[in-house]
Amino acid sequence: MLKQIFAPQLVVLYAFVASTLYVHFRGRQRLRFARQIGDHSTYLAPYNVLMYAGSAAPNTPVIPVEQFPELKKLGENWETIRDEAVRLFDEGFIRAAAKNNDWGFYSFFKSGWKRFYLKWYDDFLPSARTLCPKTVELLNSIPTVHGAMFAMLPPGGKLGAHRDPFAGSLRYHLGLVTPNSDKCHIFVDGVECVWRDGEAFMFDETFIHSAENKTDVNRIILFCDVERPMKYGFMTAINRWVSHNIVKASATQNVDGEHVGALNKAFGKLYELHLASRKVKAWNRTFYYALKYSVGILVIGLIVASALR
Repeated sequence: MLKQIFAPQLVVLYAFVASTLYVHFRGRQRLRFARQIGDHSTYLAPYNVLMYAGSAAPNTPVIPVEQFPELKKLGENWETIRDEAVRLFDEGFIRAAAKNNDWGFYSFFKSGWKRFYLKWYDDFLPSARTLCPKTVELLNSIPTVHGAMFAMLPPGGKLGAHRDPFAGSLRYHLGLVTPNSDKCHIFVDGVECVWRDGEAFMFDETFIHSAENKTDVNRIILFCDVERPMKYGFMTAINRWVSHNIVKASATQNVDGEHVGALNKAFGKLYELHLASRKVKAWNRTFYYALKYSVGILVIGLIVASALR
């Protein structure tokens, strides 16, 4: 009996359940549990718990940016970065994805949120090298910045409460063009941060966070994913391998012809299935959720049955 209880497939299942519960109850705010089960942060929960355990950064929603002195040069050169961002925005390059190939942020586009990728867990995008060379040069001098983009939130724009799926990085925001108003802000596990020109803050994006621009001014920021510092060298090596071999599969393009990662190529094909599921949900929500959770229960049932045979 013990052999069956501790069968490898059940041990993996136990790890997923335990880590999902930890992620769900971490912090003061949380998603509805039914939503958490299907959230993409659940799929990475075991890895994320490993990152939390070995993290050299505080386990808090907002982290003092002063703990990352290598980022200081970004704040010192914020006006140079701003000038390139404003030109890109004026020329229409900061925009929503033209195709269904931005899995990580596709749900933001309906709020008017727009972006221009500079780097995404790999090399810099060719369009970024061409259109904003000074910003690219600054970012290239900071190896711990794994991803970066310009991100715009329009007047009235709102990003609902969510958690990002990957704990191998921390999120850095530098205000470039902002309302400089408390009405344009982000809440991270209930802690308020306000975007202001030339000011930066850092937070753990795997805590629940939401954002809103309740002013009549566009908000444009430099948005960076910065490598989470780890206590042990081997964990840093693991995190870098995952970042550059798995997370980079979510890379996408600013313009046609640029590389699109495997995850976003797959997302483009699966998006049609997503649209079909929304039609089912609109037709009958009870049936939609029954079908959705039945699939999960079936998978778990098959795992348990295979262990008990």
